[in-house]
Amino acid sequence: MRDSTNWEPTAYRTHTIGQVVAAGESLVGSEVTIAGYAETVRGRGAICFLMLRDGTGRIQAFLKKDNMDDDLFDSIQSSTRESTIQITGKVAKKRPPKVPEGDPLPPPEFEVNAEDGMILAVSDTPLPVGVTDEVNVGLDVRLDNRHLDLRRAHVNAMFQLRSKVLQYGREHLISEGFQEINSPKIIAAAAEGGTNLFPMKYFETDAYLSQSPQLYKQLAVLGGLERVFEIGAAFRAEKHDTYRHLNEFVSFDIEGAWMDDEDVMGVQERMISHIWCKISENDMGLIDAVNEYRESQGKDPVTVEAPALPFPRIPYCEAIDIVKQGGGEISWGDDIESHHCDIIAEKYPGFHFIPRWPMSMKPFYIHHKEGEEGSTGGQLSRGFDLNYGRDEMTSGGAREHRVEVLEQNLRDVGLDPADFTFYTDGFRYGAPPHAGWGLGVARLLMVLTGAGNVREVVLFPRDRSRVTP
Repeated sequence: MRDSTNWEPTAYRTHTIGQVVAAGESLVGSEVTIAGYAETVRGRGAICFLMLRDGTGRIQAFLKKDNMDDDLFDSIQSSTRESTIQITGKVAKKRPPKVPEGDPLPPPEFEVNAEDGMILAVSDTPLPVGVTDEVNVGLDVRLDNRHLDLRRAHVNAMFQLRSKVLQYGREHLISEGFQEINSPKIIAAAAEGGTNLFPMKYFETDAYLSQSPQLYKQLAVLGGLERVFEIGAAFRAEKHDTYRHLNEFVSFDIEGAWMDDEDVMGVQERMISHIWCKISENDMGLIDAVNEYRESQGKDPVTVEAPALPFPRIPYCEAIDIVKQGGGEISWGDDIESHHCDIIAEKYPGFHFIPRWPMSMKPFYIHHKEGEEGSTGGQLSRGFDLNYGRDEMTSGGAREHRVEVLEQNLRDVGLDPADFTFYTDGFRYGAPPHAGWGLGVARLLMVLTGAGNVREVVLFPRDRSRVTP
């Protein structure tokens, strides 16, 4: 569960449950006030056993009618599961369980002998989704009741892991000299081409929700910030309905001056390795919570081992050959679809880069070098993808810094350079070569937790049919 060692007391509790459990022996005999959800309420007559759970752990509260107000005792004893309850009492060591002679005793457990308390909020019954019970409901029902779904241990652990991924990714980028920026989410022109935009009215002006921070992080680099990153939302009006697509998503985005595609691939693989290393060092309790659920469902446990560096590089032309040799139907210039990636993943099941895509398949701002051509003579770009097995994780590459080439690239994809002067003007006054990428946070979490659907690791997902809660 979550580390609450340094949490300060609040108006409702002197300690988190996690703090009481961790302190153990040192708190025996001390008075504490805790608060949490009523996971189970057992006992009738003059005694009651209340299992309380907060976001940091679980502990039993022992209630005896002789030790507290009668009405309070009766109300807690008859309370519904998942009601929120505050308990004040002294920490005590629980009676050790009986074990066969010669067997070692398990670690001591602790409880709170209640002297006072309060029901803070009563839970309705029945619950629409199970919290501690195994109730089979569909993902849509779970998402409709995400506030309860989050109380399930493995779901809660996945979102704590999401927070850790953001923390560790941010700290690694900062360690490599990147500084955090924030780009606008209301834009006047497309960053990724003229389609898949969500239009909106910005006062009297037509505008759109941002597809990507791409153009703005480049302008920041041109302005001399040199190495920048953003962790933020983007919006794409794509009419897909798959296990790995959403219409609103959060990504890591970086841009670095005086860097090429190989340089920024190095930043990415080092960042992912750092995230995996830190989680394996600090957060395996969260992985254990995920695996306990997976094993109850008959699924293999996930493992967290830092991937070997560098990640394999499989140039586009080589990837096409691998697919053909594996029996797939594909031609140079075709997109590499998921069923093609299945063939590549037989040889490269983990993280691997696919660089040097055809220029015709990459956005207008991707760089190319004259003379770099594929097997059929098509122009190769300095764009790349990162895949994990069959799933694409990243799109990135070196950027075009020559303004006249940028403007021609815009024309080539049917866009008017006049609509992009806010962007192209930044390249008229000396633009350094630069490169970057965007990495979806949810797709990284899918790899880390073994989630089979991106909606599992997004708190309140937005897709074609969901705008609430």
